[in-house]
Amino acid sequence: MKTLLLRNLSILCLLLLTSVGMAGDTTLGKAKAEQICAVCHGLDGVGIDATYPKLAGQYVDYLEQALKDYRSGARKNAIMAGFSATLTDEDIANVSVYYSTLKENRLTDLIKK
Repeated sequence: MKTLLLRNLSILCLLLLTSVGMAGDTTLGKAKAEQICAVCHGLDGVGIDATYPKLAGQYVDYLEQALKDYRSGARKNAIMAGFSATLTDEDIANVSVYYSTLKENRLTDLIKK
């Protein structure tokens, strides 16, 4: 019984460490966002106008999957396909983490109207 408990705890710890290791870097994500994403989505992630989706506060997994789908062609958008083609998996993880940590600024929406 004790062996089973120790084995299960060991597996749980390994899984937790693995998921932490896969997380992106917000500093690198911000740098990449400044180069590529901010042109349309803004550095604050609310979009330069209503045409562009808000990324601020979005789920990391959703952002990562969306970018990978644009890059692979599974999701269609000529502009996003072009930009995402230049991103590595690491870039995608970093940008996704960066935008997910931002809070949506509702004041920005009021000013734009």
